[in-house]
Amino acid sequence: MAFAGVVLLTMGTASAQQPSAHPSLDTVNNGAEATEGENGKFEDSAGVPTYSLQEDGTADFYTWRGYKKYTANCMQCHGPDGQGSSFAPNLTDSLKQMDYYAFTGVVVGGQQNVWNTSGNSVMPAWGEDKNVMCYLDAIYVYLRARTDGVVGKGEPKRPPINEAARAAENECLGF
Repeated sequence: MAFAGVVLLTMGTASAQQPSAHPSLDTVNNGAEATEGENGKFEDSAGVPTYSLQEDGTADFYTWRGYKKYTANCMQCHGPDGQGSSFAPNLTDSLKQMDYYAFTGVVVGGQQNVWNTSGNSVMPAWGEDKNVMCYLDAIYVYLRARTDGVVGKGEPKRPPINEAARAAENECLGF
């Protein structure tokens, strides 16, 4: 069912806004329909983490948490809202050409001189940093929503706390 730029997903899933004309590679390949999985994390048809927004624009917990963790860990180089800076590329553009698996590979292993080939661009490897790795899917989901144009600049509308997701985060962090 569609109306006013919103698609309502049936079978108990939350609703999500329509992606832009230039969505993320995963949305192009796997579609925008979200199915709720373990701990309230949404997945697309290929099992890749994705977002789910309610009719009023409230984000799912992982999209909102991804914004928080992106802001804490990634914004310093990649700029506000994933839009890039003089230090690092625009991630909302990068995800149009890079799928979830390539994205996680770069975050985990880092890369050098790919974005700026002049010899001074370094994406550090974050694979040993729990403050990034325990939230990697949430960061990806937030950036996917930004790339797809369904989440605007700034903090997405906050959902209720997802206690199962929070417990999983704490377990990952060793609490």
